[in-house]
Amino acid sequence: MDGETFGLDPYHVMLAGCGLAIIVAYWLPRFLRGREPAASGLLILGGLAVFGILPGVPDALSPLDNPRVWERASEFAVIIALFGTGVRIDRIKGKKLWWPTGRLLAIAMPLCILAVIALGLGVGLTIAAAVLLAAVLAPTDPVLAADVQVGPPLEGGEHPVRFALTTEAGLNDGLAFPFVYFAIFLATASGGMSDWLGEWAGFYVVYKILIGVLAGVGAGWLLGLVLFSVPKRNPLADAGTGVIALAGVLVTYGMTELLEGYGFIAAFFMGLALRRKEAEHEYHGRLHSFSSALEHSVTAILLVLLGGAIPSLLGFLDWRHALLGVALIFVIRPLSGMLALWGTPMSLRQRGVVSFYGVRGIGSIYYLAYAGAQLTLVDEGVLWATVTFTILLSTIVHGFSAGSVVWAATHEGESRKQAAADG
Repeated sequence: MDGETFGLDPYHVMLAGCGLAIIVAYWLPRFLRGREPAASGLLILGGLAVFGILPGVPDALSPLDNPRVWERASEFAVIIALFGTGVRIDRIKGKKLWWPTGRLLAIAMPLCILAVIALGLGVGLTIAAAVLLAAVLAPTDPVLAADVQVGPPLEGGEHPVRFALTTEAGLNDGLAFPFVYFAIFLATASGGMSDWLGEWAGFYVVYKILIGVLAGVGAGWLLGLVLFSVPKRNPLADAGTGVIALAGVLVTYGMTELLEGYGFIAAFFMGLALRRKEAEHEYHGRLHSFSSALEHSVTAILLVLLGGAIPSLLGFLDWRHALLGVALIFVIRPLSGMLALWGTPMSLRQRGVVSFYGVRGIGSIYYLAYAGAQLTLVDEGVLWATVTFTILLSTIVHGFSAGSVVWAATHEGESRKQAAADG
């Protein structure tokens, strides 16, 4: 018994290491002046530093061996983030307000998918793996993009740049799912494409998206009644707890999935619809604070553990796969975004900011883990290594620069006035 007094329990080591990495990641940026970088990249690097040096830990955390754990944890983080994204949006009506968002979803996203498929085939992936990689990396992330999104409810900050980035992140997580299923069909279907293409288009594109939208709007409206209207003299919103809204998100997501709809789409539209009910009520601000704290807590743990898993994936990454991630961040997404936003009222600088800040993150983890749990992937190690590298690169490049760059783009007119006054 005495010999075990100071034994190293792996679980307790993980708790201590995870907590230490999170504290350091949020503490170090305080030494910088001006707009601090986002902590997401530091969280991954902290996990790599803390867990990467411990024998056996990276393999224990590897998503190759535990895809279901990564799927469930990342799924919860994305659900909460999508709901919070919907709640943040104060205004949904306006002349051509959604025009940039629609262009990013209808033009930029498919172009990114096609480009990544081509590069994936060029580096030796199978057609199914290339399509899956493109689908996994297609969505921008609602979890890690706080520095580029609109402000909390009732606080404004809905500049067209931030609105476009926020609504794109809220919608394209669900819209990437049909392409994930397309890759699964390619990998598992025994017949030709003509045997399943109609089912994919009708059920996995039209039906599941439609059910996600309708379920989300309906659930947001019903929860709004529960919170603000029934009973009228003693509404639940006055209690100020965000747990009820969280419970509503879980019910909405679960029921939507049971109806074979896309729960991610439902979570976003639920937040959007709930925000319309008693729009000026202070409860929306408290709800956002609750969901944001929960989202950041789960995400921080996930990113630290992802950093700890990196050594187990490095053997699958070569320079070609790394170059694919670099190309997506610095070439494919910016060019696709610029093309999609051509002709919008945004200035050239603003279009450039929206095009460049397509953050990749937790959503990509979920989709790849989901696919890995559904079928045996031939290039699974390569896919995980490429996605993890791309997420790390995105969190560092976007996270370290987003605050100051996006602020400058959204205050462009003020900067010009100040420069003219100084001149």
